[in-house]
Amino acid sequence: MRGSWGGGEAATHDTRESSASGTSWTERMPQKLRRAPRTSKSTASAAILCAAMAPETSDTAEGPGAAGARPGGAVLRGSVVAPGLVLGAAHRKDFELAHVPVARVAAGEVERELNRLRKALDVARKQVEALRARLEGRVREDDARVLDTHLLYLKDSVFIADVEKLILTEQLSLEAAIARVVGDFDRIFRLVESETLRQSAVDLRDVGLRVLRSLESASKVGEEGGVKRYVLIARELSIVDMFNVENESVLGIATEDGALTSHAAVFARSMRIPTLVGIEGLLDAVEEGDFLILDASEGVLRVNPDERVRAQYQQQGDAKRAPVSSARPEWARFPVRTRDGQPVHLHGACGNLPEVEQCASLGQSAIALYRTELLFLVEKEPPSRDALAEHYRSVLEAAGEAAVTFRLLNADSALGLGFLHEQREPNPALGRFGVRGLLARESILRRQLQAMLIASAGGTLRLAIPGVSDCGELRRVKECLFEEKLELRKAGLQLPERVEVGIVLETPASLLGVRELARESDHLLLGFDALLQYLLAADRENPSVGEWFESLHPFALRSISKIAAVAAELSRPLTVFGEGLAQADNLPLLVGAGLRQFAFSPGVLREQVARLRALELKSAQRAVRLAASATCTAEMTSLVSGYRHGWARGG
Repeated sequence: MRGSWGGGEAATHDTRESSASGTSWTERMPQKLRRAPRTSKSTASAAILCAAMAPETSDTAEGPGAAGARPGGAVLRGSVVAPGLVLGAAHRKDFELAHVPVARVAAGEVERELNRLRKALDVARKQVEALRARLEGRVREDDARVLDTHLLYLKDSVFIADVEKLILTEQLSLEAAIARVVGDFDRIFRLVESETLRQSAVDLRDVGLRVLRSLESASKVGEEGGVKRYVLIARELSIVDMFNVENESVLGIATEDGALTSHAAVFARSMRIPTLVGIEGLLDAVEEGDFLILDASEGVLRVNPDERVRAQYQQQGDAKRAPVSSARPEWARFPVRTRDGQPVHLHGACGNLPEVEQCASLGQSAIALYRTELLFLVEKEPPSRDALAEHYRSVLEAAGEAAVTFRLLNADSALGLGFLHEQREPNPALGRFGVRGLLARESILRRQLQAMLIASAGGTLRLAIPGVSDCGELRRVKECLFEEKLELRKAGLQLPERVEVGIVLETPASLLGVRELARESDHLLLGFDALLQYLLAADRENPSVGEWFESLHPFALRSISKIAAVAAELSRPLTVFGEGLAQADNLPLLVGAGLRQFAFSPGVLREQVARLRALELKSAQRAVRLAASATCTAEMTSLVSGYRHGWARGG
């Protein structure tokens, strides 16, 4: 359902084998991992808390794609690792260990391969040690400790012995032997539900790549007259690929895969390199030398844009290099008003410090949802109370005058957090997620509550409990909160002047009991995507039932309207969040249903502002009355589509 909800057009963006014999190192790796030096508990918090994550400047580059580039114009979207705006030529890093040919050497060349291994390891170690020294003062010390793990792998006698064994027994070339050992480890641990082991697989792959590249006589970029300044394009974010920043060549990074919590992502944030990950179709859309506009602040990558778009972004880049102005963008005026003057409040929905800083710079009055999972995901074990408190304090400082609502840890067993779930449940979405998992591991809940209380000392603590199904769960969390306040008071620590406890409405039970739950809550959040998933019994991650999420179901609209009515009756603030809100007609329909507060990530905010300013409230209200009377999605789509064109004129 596309089109205008009031005559104006909302701004939109198009999207586009075998293993080594014997007992190998990969089979023994779990024990070694427990002995290996990990990044400390402060590593993740230092990286995530780094106030320098959001760069103040942008950069430009000329390259083969800057003129005469092939036709393009594709606009791709990804997840923001580090914000910023850069323009430059694409440079692809396509080399992958999986594509190393299985080459064999003659018996007389085996000794030569072993000597190559020793030399390559020595060179790689020196590179890592030199990089460690060069980064001193440029990134946080805790962030740089991942390089200590890389050094451990490069000195590991079992890893080296496994590679040597393949060279000796199977006469594999050095490249093929390293690819085999790393590949075996990677395949094994990508099958398990442990983010810790998956990250270790990524680290080991980086080590393997560094060893192989240490065999090269010279870098292909920056030393052979190729692209001097470029946007790095790769399948996955890699510390090895990133660190062509050693010669200051990498302007920005875009990857098809990758996680916000990887060690490479930590480096990208600390180095202030504008970075997007998880860009679907990236490697098919971008060729070597294409001209790119990487707008990591908005989560957008533009491929071979036309001259008009280039000029617009070039002006933005020039403006960012000029003396910083305190003026906000013209579109960032809150609250947003519809065509007929109805105010609608758009708040921030954030999961890391850069997003909080973006919301604060735009002048938003609240971060209505701060997801607290990232620190746990990076560490893979419970962060200390002090590390959590430091992080939450940094979030509050970055938010400035904006009020922040912290959502308690919401992690089902699919996330692989062993301290919450011993193993993956058969159906994680119907298992111990949200408050269920926290109450099953109360020590984690209490640690988080203490950290939030400490961070909010002297102010107001606003928190939200995810996945609530009845008042008993809400009351138990309140009891834990009360008890932890007493403990902190006994310890002589300062406490918040006020604590506001809210809940996230996302289960069918919370919908049915919304009145009772609202009476015992200070505020309400509505998890739009999760509520639809449970109401429609359709997994939002399952493409085969994706059509259930293409349009707002009329029965779901009725349910949400009921929630809005109860919240208004009981004077409870109600804020809706979820990626599904960004679909063309969902926001106008919800405004028409009486909702006036929404939370969006900064990357989609501008589009929603334009959509609301093009909306006429009375027309949206008429549309909701029609839509809510429908008995199926197809009927609702027909009713709304046929009525939309008259909304600008009031019907």
